Amino acid sequence: MESSKKYVQKRLNGGAGNDDSVDVNCVEDDVDDEVVSNGNVPIPFVKWAGGKRCLIKELTSHLPEQFETYYEPFVGGGALFFALNKKIKNACLSDINFELIITYKAIQKEPEKLLSLLKKYKENHSKDHYYKTRQSHNKSNPLEVAARLIYLNRTCYNGLYRVNKLGQFNVPMGTYKNPTIANEANIIACNNALKNVKIEMRSFDTIRPKAGDFVYFDPPYHPTDEISFTSYTKLDFTEKDQANLRDFALSIHKKGIKLMISNSKTRFIRDLYKSSIFKIHVVEAPRFVNCKKDKRNPVEEVIITNY
Repeated sequence: MESSKKYVQKRLNGGAGNDDSVDVNCVEDDVDDEVVSNGNVPIPFVKWAGGKRCLIKELTSHLPEQFETYYEPFVGGGALFFALNKKIKNACLSDINFELIITYKAIQKEPEKLLSLLKKYKENHSKDHYYKTRQSHNKSNPLEVAARLIYLNRTCYNGLYRVNKLGQFNVPMGTYKNPTIANEANIIACNNALKNVKIEMRSFDTIRPKAGDFVYFDPPYHPTDEISFTSYTKLDFTEKDQANLRDFALSIHKKGIKLMISNSKTRFIRDLYKSSIFKIHVVEAPRFVNCKKDKRNPVEEVIITNY
């Protein structure tokens, strides 16, 4: 049977045919909207600072040849999961971002109702409507929570998801001329990919993979000299959290679990993973979250594996 790595590389290289190809351009820039999914290959339904669509080739080239259940405990936009979805036997996706997990579950369970709400947001989109929606923090209906998150994400500056210490979304409106708010083909494609997936709100260190499983960790990156966004929830991801992640990686390594970690190429991260257990691979990634476009240059990152 074709391995996950070879399968995804084949898709990225167009080997599965034009209707099953993947566009791997980053989409986090504050420009008019990106290529829309053709309905066959799902792409992340949210833009995400540090999203991995631009690194899919590098990530898949470092995948283990075979694995059982796929775990992604910092799921974010889920770019790698969606690229792999047709080959994954079982998957567990999780995050501590409450609204994000609600949105994944809404797409999984009620995509048509969600699309209906998104179409209303598209019809009403304006500066006043954006800021009025941004201030409505207390929605109780899960579908409304999901629609609000997608609307704000698709229309805010640079597709950032950032909250203040109260957990309130605080990104200003972007300058898109025609943002794709209700991407019906992609929502349905994401629904198909998520049908049999376990989706949970939980911290990374509470997942319970078994020997032979694979875990992809994509935490908020350790800060570099550039601006780093770690406020995806009201609690920042600190150096202590980075160390806890390393310790957890060591603990599941001992159980025969394969793992891959993405992070920034800083001395702190390299020292953290200096054990001979880990292999550190340096890759170059475009990044578009700097407010000054002339500063949005490629940066070096690391992919860390235990195999």
